[in-house]
Amino acid sequence: MKGSELDLFLSIGYFRMQQEVFTCQYIVFNDTLCPVHWLRLSLARITFGPKQSRLLRINEKFSVTVQPFVLTPEIESLYALYKKSVDFDAPLSVEFWLLNGALKSGFDTYAIEVRDGNRLIAVGIFDNGETSIAGIMNFYHPDYRKQSLGKYLMLLKVNYARNQQKQYYYPGYLVSYYPKFDYKLFPCEAATEVFDENTGRWLPFSWETVNAMATFKLEQQ
Repeated sequence: MKGSELDLFLSIGYFRMQQEVFTCQYIVFNDTLCPVHWLRLSLARITFGPKQSRLLRINEKFSVTVQPFVLTPEIESLYALYKKSVDFDAPLSVEFWLLNGALKSGFDTYAIEVRDGNRLIAVGIFDNGETSIAGIMNFYHPDYRKQSLGKYLMLLKVNYARNQQKQYYYPGYLVSYYPKFDYKLFPCEAATEVFDENTGRWLPFSWETVNAMATFKLEQQ
């Protein structure tokens, strides 16, 4: 799924999982039904504030490359270290999350690699559409946790997409009553939109809007 076909599915609240696309409106955490809210960033409206500019500045000493994704032992080793360091359920491996045994990908996938000298310290994986990108994975070496490399990778994806004259960056979803996904607002909350499944429209993000959507969804149960 590439080009305008990927753009279309992203625009109606679908996202990639392995070699398919899916959507959902709820996730269960700790026996609690939590509404899901799909997000996108309007790239033309993004303005980096002091926090974003500072993060770009403190990490500018690292080298960054963007290239078509190739799964390597180096990438899997980095992900294994990352997986051991986090306190949430993460995919088994990069191969599992992207391919799940498939020999060839149906997506136009790229990787941002961040290195400290020759050491690979972070990888951000995304899919290319014609007018958009979809952020699929971000992971980093635990030794560099203080560098906020997950958020840094989001900013690098924004910059890449703008340089390629894309319109939207889809980072996935956030979840009501489960704040671990709120980091997806970091690049620029003012340029973020949230998908309204009932109308098929993207609305300017606000917590008031999200809370109203969550209430409506739970009332439908």
